[in-house]
Amino acid sequence: MENMLILLLFGTFYVSQAQDKIKFSYDPVTGNQTVRELCLNCPPPAGKNVKEIEAIKEEDLLKFSSEDVISYYPNPVKEELYLKWELTNENFVQSIQVSGMNGQIVKSYENKKGSNEQNIPFQNYSVGVYIVSLFYSNGDQKTIKIIKQ
Repeated sequence: MENMLILLLFGTFYVSQAQDKIKFSYDPVTGNQTVRELCLNCPPPAGKNVKEIEAIKEEDLLKFSSEDVISYYPNPVKEELYLKWELTNENFVQSIQVSGMNGQIVKSYENKKGSNEQNIPFQNYSVGVYIVSLFYSNGDQKTIKIIKQ
């Protein structure tokens, strides 16, 4: 009887199949991922080529210039992000934008010419990844990835 029960249990696990699809979705305000569909044993969609992941090369990485000094803390942030910068050569930060991963602007700070710091409240934002962009007077833009816990 015990062998029959073990055989029946093993047969049940052998015949049953694991879940093939997992579905995710996104927060509409910030664009942070809350649900994502993942198909493990599905063929690729017809007409779509699957591209293999390539290694990141050194020239692909964005480097801050040597004359800019940007400090920010904490990251990950829970309540407030402290941002401070030092500039040279008459180049200043004109504006700062906080946006979600979908590119939607969550908050914008303008007219930063006389300032070299900004406190950004994050306590009302949902958990996820945000992009803080600094726009300079000479047209340059620097971005920082911030994680909200």
